[in-house]
Amino acid sequence: MSKAAKPTLSQEYIAGVALSVIDSMGLGKFSMRKLGAEIGVDPMAVYYYFDDQEALFDAVAELMFDEFGVDTLPWRGTWRALLEQSYRRMRDTLAAHPHAVPVFASRPIRSAKAIATGNQTLAALGEAGFAPEVALQMTRSLRDYTIGHAMGLAAVQLGARRRSRKPEPGAPGYNLLAESADAVDIDQHFELGLTAMLDGFERLSP
Repeated sequence: MSKAAKPTLSQEYIAGVALSVIDSMGLGKFSMRKLGAEIGVDPMAVYYYFDDQEALFDAVAELMFDEFGVDTLPWRGTWRALLEQSYRRMRDTLAAHPHAVPVFASRPIRSAKAIATGNQTLAALGEAGFAPEVALQMTRSLRDYTIGHAMGLAAVQLGARRRSRKPEPGAPGYNLLAESADAVDIDQHFELGLTAMLDGFERLSP
């Protein structure tokens, strides 16, 4: 990359390149050296914008949160529609970045937009009659479920299925569990679980 073509560096730009590097190389192969090479700068230049790699990963997680498109969530709809869309979008974003799921899962998102969204969600649940502590438990439960699902899905996306020792149909040891696994896609149960959780929350509704 020529000097004339170099973009103006910023935290957001660097985090975006870092996410791209993680997507293409995998988290285990990520390094500040590789990031600097991708940007076209000395790796030490990155430390002008981030104290360390953990601070950079905080920014990567915030960038992934921005992909949820929270501004277009159904804020004027029902509490159930709001939660349903929120966590479907989280799941879709994490599915699009399987290598980066551990980055998102391992840190709280403290950007101004994330904090505002959390407060707005709790306010919406409060308006629907849920007590503040119950509303917080609901959102935490859904977040944990969605991230756990994404971790399992990422393992399959990144090749765990190829390493599986599950027997082939007709082979010794091919049982009901193996047959059921063949019939159900690894991603299908997300909607089933999400619906079950929301149905359970309905019973908590005043």
